[in-house]
Amino acid sequence: MTVETVNYLSRLDNTMQPALFRAAQSSEARPLVVCLHTWSADLTQNPDKYFERAAKRDWHCIYPLFRGPNWTPEACGSDLVVSDLECAVEFVCSRYKVDEKRIYIVGGSGGGHGTLLMAARRPDLWAAASAWCPISDVAKWHDFSDTDGQKCYAEHIRMACGGDPRLDQNAFAQAMHRSPVTFLPDAANRCIVDIGTGIHDGHTRFSVPVSHSIEAFNLLAAPEDRISAADIGVIVRDEVIPEHLRYTGAADPAYGPYKVLLRRTSQLARLTLFEGAHDLVPGPAFGFLERQERGKVPVWASGEVFDSHLDTELGR
Repeated sequence: MTVETVNYLSRLDNTMQPALFRAAQSSEARPLVVCLHTWSADLTQNPDKYFERAAKRDWHCIYPLFRGPNWTPEACGSDLVVSDLECAVEFVCSRYKVDEKRIYIVGGSGGGHGTLLMAARRPDLWAAASAWCPISDVAKWHDFSDTDGQKCYAEHIRMACGGDPRLDQNAFAQAMHRSPVTFLPDAANRCIVDIGTGIHDGHTRFSVPVSHSIEAFNLLAAPEDRISAADIGVIVRDEVIPEHLRYTGAADPAYGPYKVLLRRTSQLARLTLFEGAHDLVPGPAFGFLERQERGKVPVWASGEVFDSHLDTELGR
Protein backbone atom coordinates (compact mmCIF):
# COMPACT_ATOMS: atom_id res chain seq x y z
CA MET A 1 0.00 0.00 0.00
CA THR A 2 1.69 3.21 -1.19
CA VAL A 3 0.74 6.37 0.70
CA GLU A 4 2.46 9.59 -0.38
CA THR A 5 2.58 13.17 0.84
CA VAL A 6 1.05 15.62 -1.61
CA ASN A 7 0.52 19.37 -1.63
CA TYR A 8 -2.44 21.11 -3.22
CA LEU A 9 -3.68 24.67 -3.61
CA SER A 10 -6.30 26.00 -1.20
CA ARG A 11 -7.99 28.83 -3.06
CA LEU A 12 -9.22 30.97 -0.18
CA ASP A 13 -5.74 32.13 0.87
CA ASN A 14 -3.75 30.81 -2.10
CA THR A 15 -1.56 28.52 0.01
CA MET A 16 -0.29 25.02 -0.62
CA GLN A 17 -1.71 22.55 1.88
CA PRO A 18 -0.32 19.09 2.68
CA ALA A 19 -2.16 15.78 2.77
CA LEU A 20 -1.46 12.08 2.77
CA PHE A 21 -2.85 10.37 -0.31
CA ARG A 22 -3.23 6.94 -1.86
CA ALA A 23 -4.59 6.57 -5.38
CA ALA A 24 -6.84 3.73 -6.45
CA GLN A 25 -5.10 1.19 -8.66
CA SER A 26 -7.87 0.68 -11.20
CA SER A 27 -7.80 2.53 -14.53
CA GLU A 28 -11.56 3.04 -14.18
CA ALA A 29 -13.24 5.81 -12.17
CA ARG A 30 -13.20 4.88 -8.47
CA PRO A 31 -14.80 6.37 -5.33
CA LEU A 32 -12.93 8.96 -3.27
CA VAL A 33 -13.00 9.13 0.53
CA VAL A 34 -11.78 12.17 2.48
CA CYS A 35 -10.67 11.11 5.97
CA LEU A 36 -10.20 13.59 8.80
CA HIS A 37 -7.85 13.59 11.77
CA THR A 38 -9.05 14.26 15.31
CA TRP A 39 -9.16 17.52 17.31
CA SER A 40 -5.57 17.78 18.51
CA ALA A 41 -3.91 15.84 15.70
CA ASP A 42 -2.13 16.46 12.42
CA LEU A 43 -0.70 14.27 9.65
CA THR A 44 1.39 12.32 12.16
CA GLN A 45 -1.74 10.69 13.57
CA ASN A 46 -1.79 7.11 12.32
CA PRO A 47 -4.36 6.98 9.48
CA ASP A 48 -3.93 3.28 8.68
CA LYS A 49 -7.50 2.47 9.75
CA TYR A 50 -8.62 4.61 6.82
CA PHE A 51 -6.02 3.79 4.19
CA GLU A 52 -6.26 0.03 4.70
CA ARG A 53 -10.01 0.03 4.26
CA ALA A 54 -9.80 2.31 1.23
CA ALA A 55 -7.12 0.09 -0.31
CA LYS A 56 -9.24 -3.01 0.27
CA ARG A 57 -12.02 -1.35 -1.75
CA ASP A 58 -9.63 0.24 -4.28
CA TRP A 59 -10.79 3.76 -3.45
CA HIS A 60 -8.83 6.96 -3.72
CA CYS A 61 -8.15 8.16 -0.17
CA ILE A 62 -6.92 11.58 0.98
CA TYR A 63 -6.07 12.57 4.55
CA PRO A 64 -5.68 16.38 4.64
CA LEU A 65 -4.03 18.46 7.35
CA PHE A 66 -6.88 21.03 7.15
CA ARG A 67 -4.87 23.51 9.23
CA GLY A 68 -3.89 21.02 11.93
CA PRO A 69 -4.85 20.96 15.62
CA ASN A 70 -7.89 23.05 16.50
CA TRP A 71 -6.23 25.69 18.64
CA THR A 72 -5.52 28.35 16.04
CA PRO A 73 -7.90 30.77 14.28
CA GLU A 74 -6.99 29.13 10.95
CA ALA A 75 -8.21 25.71 12.19
CA CYS A 76 -11.28 24.65 14.18
CA GLY A 77 -13.90 24.77 11.42
CA SER A 78 -12.76 28.06 9.89
CA ASP A 79 -13.54 29.14 6.34
CA LEU A 80 -9.94 28.15 5.53
CA VAL A 81 -10.72 24.60 6.68
CA VAL A 82 -13.77 24.49 4.43
CA SER A 83 -11.67 25.71 1.50
CA ASP A 84 -8.93 23.17 2.23
CA LEU A 85 -11.36 20.26 2.18
CA GLU A 86 -13.20 21.45 -0.92
CA CYS A 87 -9.88 21.86 -2.71
CA ALA A 88 -8.64 18.45 -1.55
CA VAL A 89 -11.55 16.90 -3.46
CA GLU A 90 -10.85 19.07 -6.50
CA PHE A 91 -7.16 18.13 -6.39
CA VAL A 92 -7.91 14.41 -6.61
CA CYS A 93 -10.68 14.80 -9.20
CA SER A 94 -8.42 16.88 -11.45
CA ARG A 95 -5.65 14.28 -11.51
CA TYR A 96 -7.36 10.89 -11.20
CA LYS A 97 -10.48 9.17 -12.45
CA VAL A 98 -13.03 9.65 -9.67
CA ASP A 99 -16.59 8.37 -9.56
CA GLU A 100 -18.09 11.73 -8.64
CA LYS A 101 -21.35 10.10 -7.53
CA ARG A 102 -19.38 8.32 -4.81
CA ILE A 103 -17.34 10.93 -2.95
CA TYR A 104 -17.41 10.40 0.82
CA ILE A 105 -16.14 12.04 4.00
CA VAL A 106 -15.53 10.39 7.38
CA GLY A 107 -14.05 11.31 10.74
CA GLY A 108 -14.40 10.96 14.49
CA SER A 109 -14.31 13.42 17.38
CA GLY A 110 -12.66 16.56 15.95
CA GLY A 111 -12.81 14.76 12.59
CA GLY A 112 -16.50 14.15 13.26
CA HIS A 113 -16.88 17.89 13.79
CA GLY A 114 -15.18 18.49 10.43
CA THR A 115 -17.29 15.83 8.75
CA LEU A 116 -20.57 17.32 9.97
CA LEU A 117 -19.42 20.82 9.10
CA MET A 118 -18.56 19.84 5.54
CA ALA A 119 -21.81 17.90 5.13
CA ALA A 120 -23.62 21.02 6.32
CA ARG A 121 -21.71 23.62 4.31
CA ARG A 122 -21.13 21.61 1.13
CA PRO A 123 -23.89 18.98 0.97
CA ASP A 124 -23.63 19.07 -2.82
CA LEU A 125 -20.09 17.68 -2.69
CA TRP A 126 -20.72 14.34 -0.96
CA ALA A 127 -22.62 11.18 -1.70
CA ALA A 128 -22.53 10.49 2.04
CA ALA A 129 -20.86 11.56 5.28
CA SER A 130 -20.05 9.37 8.30
CA ALA A 131 -19.54 11.36 11.53
CA TRP A 132 -18.56 9.65 14.78
CA CYS A 133 -18.68 11.11 18.31
CA PRO A 134 -18.74 14.59 16.73
CA ILE A 135 -18.70 18.07 18.22
CA SER A 136 -21.70 19.77 16.63
CA ASP A 137 -21.84 22.97 18.71
CA VAL A 138 -18.46 24.55 19.47
CA ALA A 139 -19.84 27.01 22.04
CA LYS A 140 -21.60 24.25 23.98
CA TRP A 141 -18.53 22.05 23.91
CA HIS A 142 -16.44 24.95 25.19
CA ASP A 143 -18.73 25.31 28.20
CA PHE A 144 -18.82 21.57 28.88
CA SER A 145 -15.06 21.21 28.61
CA ASP A 146 -14.41 24.20 30.85
CA THR A 147 -16.39 22.65 33.70
CA ASP A 148 -15.67 18.94 33.20
CA GLY A 149 -11.95 18.59 33.72
CA GLN A 150 -11.10 19.08 30.04
CA LYS A 151 -10.08 22.71 30.29
CA CYS A 152 -7.44 22.36 27.58
CA TYR A 153 -10.18 21.97 24.97
CA ALA A 154 -12.00 25.04 26.22
CA GLU A 155 -8.71 26.93 25.98
CA HIS A 156 -8.26 25.64 22.42
CA ILE A 157 -11.64 27.11 21.48
CA ARG A 158 -10.83 30.45 23.10
CA MET A 159 -7.56 30.55 21.15
CA ALA A 160 -9.33 29.74 17.88
CA CYS A 161 -12.28 32.07 18.42
CA GLY A 162 -10.44 34.99 19.97
CA GLY A 163 -11.99 34.88 23.42
CA ASP A 164 -14.47 33.20 25.74
CA PRO A 165 -17.75 32.62 23.88
CA ARG A 166 -19.66 33.16 27.14
CA LEU A 167 -18.20 36.63 27.66
CA ASP A 168 -17.25 37.93 24.21
CA GLN A 169 -19.93 38.44 21.56
CA ASN A 170 -17.45 38.21 18.70
CA ALA A 171 -15.97 34.99 20.10
CA PHE A 172 -19.46 33.51 20.39
CA ALA A 173 -20.17 34.46 16.78
CA GLN A 174 -16.93 32.78 15.75
CA ALA A 175 -17.82 29.63 17.71
CA MET A 176 -21.20 29.41 16.04
CA HIS A 177 -19.77 30.04 12.57
CA ARG A 178 -17.47 27.06 13.19
CA SER A 179 -20.36 24.86 14.40
CA PRO A 180 -22.19 22.35 12.22
CA VAL A 181 -25.50 23.14 13.96
CA THR A 182 -25.47 26.59 12.36
CA PHE A 183 -25.58 25.15 8.84
CA LEU A 184 -27.17 21.70 9.19
CA PRO A 185 -30.80 22.83 8.69
CA ASP A 186 -29.92 23.96 5.16
CA ALA A 187 -28.35 20.54 4.45
CA ALA A 188 -31.40 18.45 5.33
CA ASN A 189 -32.34 16.12 2.46
CA ARG A 190 -29.29 17.20 0.43
CA CYS A 191 -26.65 14.71 1.62
CA ILE A 192 -26.80 11.28 3.25
CA VAL A 193 -25.45 11.65 6.80
CA ASP A 194 -24.73 8.82 9.26
CA ILE A 195 -24.00 9.85 12.87
CA GLY A 196 -22.83 7.44 15.56
CA THR A 197 -21.48 7.61 19.11
CA GLY A 198 -21.20 5.55 22.27
CA ILE A 199 -23.80 5.94 25.01
CA HIS A 200 -21.07 6.66 27.58
CA ASP A 201 -19.48 9.53 25.65
CA GLY A 202 -19.43 12.61 27.85
CA HIS A 203 -18.71 10.47 30.92
CA THR A 204 -15.21 9.26 30.05
CA ARG A 205 -11.81 10.73 29.20
CA PHE A 206 -11.82 12.40 25.78
CA SER A 207 -15.52 13.11 25.98
CA VAL A 208 -18.16 14.83 23.88
CA PRO A 209 -21.70 14.53 25.27
CA VAL A 210 -24.00 12.38 23.13
CA SER A 211 -26.34 15.37 22.91
CA HIS A 212 -24.07 16.75 20.16
CA SER A 213 -24.89 13.76 17.95
CA ILE A 214 -28.59 13.73 18.76
CA GLU A 215 -29.04 17.45 18.21
CA ALA A 216 -27.24 17.24 14.88
CA PHE A 217 -29.55 14.41 13.82
CA ASN A 218 -32.59 16.43 14.90
CA LEU A 219 -31.60 19.25 12.54
CA LEU A 220 -31.52 16.81 9.62
CA ALA A 221 -34.67 14.87 10.58
CA ALA A 222 -38.33 15.46 9.87
CA PRO A 223 -40.05 17.09 12.86
CA GLU A 224 -41.96 13.94 13.77
CA ASP A 225 -38.74 11.90 13.95
CA ARG A 226 -36.77 14.18 16.26
CA ILE A 227 -35.76 13.08 19.74
CA SER A 228 -37.25 15.25 22.46
CA ALA A 229 -35.27 17.44 24.80
CA ALA A 230 -36.58 15.41 27.73
CA ASP A 231 -35.32 12.15 26.22
CA ILE A 232 -31.96 13.75 25.38
CA GLY A 233 -31.69 14.80 29.02
CA VAL A 234 -32.24 11.23 30.23
CA ILE A 235 -29.75 9.77 27.76
CA VAL A 236 -27.04 12.30 28.63
CA ARG A 237 -27.57 12.24 32.39
CA ASP A 238 -28.22 8.54 33.03
CA GLU A 239 -26.35 6.85 30.14
CA VAL A 240 -29.46 4.83 29.28
CA ILE A 241 -31.94 4.80 26.42
CA PRO A 242 -35.58 5.46 27.37
CA GLU A 243 -37.61 2.32 26.76
CA HIS A 244 -39.66 3.78 23.91
CA LEU A 245 -36.46 4.62 22.01
CA ARG A 246 -34.57 1.35 22.51
CA TYR A 247 -33.41 -0.48 19.42
CA THR A 248 -35.28 -3.75 18.99
CA GLY A 249 -34.05 -4.81 15.56
CA ALA A 250 -31.63 -7.56 14.66
CA ALA A 251 -28.04 -7.19 15.83
CA ASP A 252 -25.92 -5.20 13.38
CA PRO A 253 -23.03 -7.55 12.50
CA ALA A 254 -20.80 -4.70 11.37
CA TYR A 255 -20.71 -3.25 14.89
CA GLY A 256 -19.42 -6.44 16.52
CA PRO A 257 -19.24 -5.93 20.31
CA TYR A 258 -20.52 -2.35 20.02
CA LYS A 259 -24.17 -3.29 20.59
CA VAL A 260 -26.65 -0.92 18.96
CA LEU A 261 -28.86 0.65 21.64
CA LEU A 262 -30.77 3.30 19.66
CA ARG A 263 -31.16 3.70 15.93
CA ARG A 264 -33.36 6.14 14.10
CA THR A 265 -33.54 7.16 10.45
CA SER A 266 -35.29 10.15 8.95
CA GLN A 267 -35.07 11.60 5.47
CA LEU A 268 -31.36 11.29 4.54
CA ALA A 269 -30.04 10.98 8.11
CA ARG A 270 -29.37 8.11 10.50
CA LEU A 271 -28.44 8.19 14.19
CA THR A 272 -26.90 5.25 16.05
CA LEU A 273 -26.08 5.16 19.76
CA PHE A 274 -24.16 2.05 20.76
CA GLU A 275 -22.57 0.42 23.78
CA GLY A 276 -19.32 2.33 23.85
CA ALA A 277 -17.78 5.68 24.70
CA HIS A 278 -15.80 8.13 22.56
CA ASP A 279 -15.36 5.68 19.71
CA LEU A 280 -14.97 5.74 15.97
CA VAL A 281 -15.75 2.28 14.58
CA PRO A 282 -14.33 2.45 11.03
CA GLY A 283 -15.59 -0.98 9.93
CA PRO A 284 -19.27 0.05 9.81
CA ALA A 285 -18.28 3.57 8.74
CA PHE A 286 -16.79 2.25 5.51
CA GLY A 287 -19.41 -0.50 5.26
CA PHE A 288 -22.10 2.16 5.28
CA LEU A 289 -20.38 4.58 2.92
CA GLU A 290 -19.68 1.99 0.24
CA ARG A 291 -23.43 1.37 -0.15
CA GLN A 292 -24.29 5.02 -0.88
CA GLU A 293 -24.46 6.79 -4.23
CA ARG A 294 -25.45 10.38 -4.91
CA GLY A 295 -28.98 10.69 -6.22
CA LYS A 296 -30.06 7.27 -4.99
CA VAL A 297 -32.13 6.26 -1.97
CA PRO A 298 -29.95 5.64 1.13
CA VAL A 299 -29.09 2.05 1.96
CA TRP A 300 -29.38 1.80 5.73
CA ALA A 301 -26.88 -1.00 6.25
CA SER A 302 -23.39 -1.07 7.75
CA GLY A 303 -21.73 -4.08 6.17
CA GLU A 304 -21.29 -7.66 7.24
CA VAL A 305 -17.75 -7.93 8.59
CA PHE A 306 -16.39 -6.29 11.72
CA ASP A 307 -12.63 -5.79 11.24
CA SER A 308 -11.88 -5.00 14.88
CA HIS A 309 -8.11 -5.47 14.63
CA LEU A 310 -7.84 -1.86 13.39
CA ASP A 311 -10.32 -0.26 15.78
CA THR A 312 -9.12 1.74 18.76
CA GLU A 313 -10.66 4.23 21.13
CA LEU A 314 -10.10 7.77 19.93
CA GLY A 315 -8.22 10.55 21.54
CA ARG A 316 -9.09 13.95 20.18
